[in-house]
Amino acid sequence: MAKKQMSREGFEKLQAEYTRLVTVRRAEVAQKLKEARAFGDLSENAEYDEAKNEQAMLEATIAQMEETIANAEVIEGDNISVDEVGVGSVIKIKRDGSDEIETLQIVGTTEADFEQGKISDESPIGRAAMKKKVGDFFIVEAPAGELRFEVIEISK
Repeated sequence: MAKKQMSREGFEKLQAEYTRLVTVRRAEVAQKLKEARAFGDLSENAEYDEAKNEQAMLEATIAQMEETIANAEVIEGDNISVDEVGVGSVIKIKRDGSDEIETLQIVGTTEADFEQGKISDESPIGRAAMKKKVGDFFIVEAPAGELRFEVIEISK
């Protein structure tokens, strides 16, 4: 798996959620399994089947998080460029034909939160903006057609 870039904040959030799943959720699911087993015949025990499914989904999520954490590249402070757009950059962009300036932060996939102005480096705008410099234009394919944006400012 390729290195996944993310901010220090995003990495710490991911680690905290991983710890919660391993310590708290595993114990909760194990308790559900124990209680379901107590109901008797496992071949016709819906509670047991449900608990086993929940356990399988939890373990898959934990494994995926372990892989993400193991392959994380934390981008912070001096690693964030103000010369060109990259993960961690806060950018101000303006759509062609509009006077409205949008401020967005480019983050790793696991941290994206459009409501907070955080877009993934793999989103259409994020991907198109990567490596651009102030004054550069980039084009994003949208359902309504091509949207053209100009990079106004890059900061941390």
